[in-house]
Amino acid sequence: MKPSSSFTALALLLPLLIMIKATQGQSLINSTCKTCGINDPNIDYDFCTTSLQAAPASRCATLQGLCTISIRLIRDNVTDTRCYIEQLMKNPRWDPYTRRCLSDCFELFSDAVSAVEEAMRCYSAKRFDDANVQISSVMDAATTCEDGFVERGAVFSPLTKRNNDTFQLSAVALSVMHMVEAGSG
Repeated sequence: MKPSSSFTALALLLPLLIMIKATQGQSLINSTCKTCGINDPNIDYDFCTTSLQAAPASRCATLQGLCTISIRLIRDNVTDTRCYIEQLMKNPRWDPYTRRCLSDCFELFSDAVSAVEEAMRCYSAKRFDDANVQISSVMDAATTCEDGFVERGAVFSPLTKRNNDTFQLSAVALSVMHMVEAGSG
């Protein structure tokens, strides 16, 4: 085979190989999210697939890599939510109760940022139980934040979607981590 024909063959084959790898990655995301949804009723399949697909390199990740990605998604989410709460607290129009709830949520999400960073260290060290505890504490933070608004009944929570997203991202990470730990990846 002449060098120019080798180059032509490679140029034609490379896009095909990339497409096959992307399809395999998409298949892993789909099957992982399907398993997550079956194992945990708190996990919505569409939310799981959309979240993981949005992350760079997810389509070529292994199951272990998807777990790392899912923990990073939590980190990004809680960091952004903490910043969002900080901006909300600058609004002087909040009533005292809502302001207190926002302040509590700010503290909860500040702790959640530290917890998810510790979870990543634990996961990387294959200390799955410790990582599980840290991610579970993030889930608790989101639930506690939302409950603070609900307790009073008539108070609207400006954080409902963010709290739900944090909870679901955490549930996904815990489910994927369980699959990794069980050796199915």
